[in-house]
Parts: sequence; C-alpha cells; structure tokens
Amino acid sequence: MSKNDTKNRILDAAEVLFAERGFSDTSLRLITGEAEVNLASVNYHFGSKKELIQAVLDRYLVLFMPRLDERLQALLLRSNLTLIEVFDAFVEPLLSLTEVRYNGPTLFMQLLGRGYMDSQGHLRRFITTHYGGVMGRITKAISKAYPELSAVDLFWRLHFTLGTAVFTMASADALRDIARADFGQQLDVEELIRSVIPYLASGVGAPATPAQLRLAGQ
Repeated sequence: MSKNDTKNRILDAAEVLFAERGFSDTSLRLITGEAEVNLASVNYHFGSKKELIQAVLDRYLVLFMPRLDERLQALLLRSNLTLIEVFDAFVEPLLSLTEVRYNGPTLFMQLLGRGYMDSQGHLRRFITTHYGGVMGRITKAISKAYPELSAVDLFWRLHFTLGTAVFTMASADALRDIARADFGQQLDVEELIRSVIPYLASGVGAPATPAQLRLAGQ
C-alpha cells in the first residue's frame, strides 16, 4: 500500500466516523481500526487529531471555497443583488463535492455542523486563516443584498441558516422519502437543496424585531 493510499484510507474512515459520531466522540483508535492502519500512520501523515480533523474538512473546502468565491465575486460586481441569488451561488459548488465522494455534499455539511456542535474552535481558526477572503465575501454579498441587516443580526441569521442547511442535508434521504410517499414528489439532491433556498433567503431577509433593534443599539 502506498503512502498516498494509506493517507486516503485514514481520511475516508475519519470523515464518516466524524460525521456520524462527532469529533469529540471519535477516537484515533476507532479511526485506525476502521481504516485498517496503525496509529503511527496517523501521526506520520497528520501529526495530531486536530490536524486530521482539519485535513478531513479541507478535502472539501479546497474544492468548495474557490468555486463559491468565483460566483460571489461575479455577484458583487452587480449593482442589484437579491438574497436568493446569493444563496443560489452555493448550489453548484456544494454539488461538485461528489468529486470527493458520491455523498460528499451531505458529509461536508454534517462535518461543518459537527464543528459547531463539538465546539472545535481550531476549525474556525483554520477556515478563517485559509479562506478568510471567501468568508468575508459571503457576508459582503449578503450585506449588499440586504444592507439594513446589522452585524449582530447577520451573525445570528447565518448561524440559523447553517443549522437549517445541515439538518436538511443530513436528513436528505428521509425528507425525499417523505416527499415521495406523502406528496408524490420525486426530488433529487439538487432539487432538495434548491427548495430550501427561498426559506433561507426569507429568514435572513426578515425585518428585525423591536427586541433585536434594541439589542443592536438602534
């Protein structure tokens, strides 16, 4: 087995276990058992569990972020922009993650969700360090589409948006089964993703409540 094969076996096993069990509850011993490699291999290729977690997520980010950034930069050149268009920019980059694994879009969203639920602060630092420019353009595009949104509201609404997106992708198979059984809808993954975009855009673009305005000092 080549060094590259060993590295990919570790990544393949780790990302599935991390998505299913979370980062905190997945031990390196569990990963090496699933990958059928020894612990020294993990240390050789990644150095530590934190670096393995970052490598698992970066296998998707390195594809997703540049493709998303290309679309965001094009949107930011326009004078008029809607939230629907901003969220639509995420669809093709997300679907392209099937290049990593057939269920790459779902795994990627689950891993992002786990990063928040397991309080993996190093992941946020990693993403900010390597993809800070793209993250900035996400908030810039949303602010351009809805300039009335305060920084505080933007933080919370993006947090709620991520939660909705993670739940939708993690439950994709069950949701599609229910839609087929109860409503006769035959949705593929892309159609499911696009069906949630109006909901996300409406949530982010909802008027601020008086309580929110007070909290923002307005």
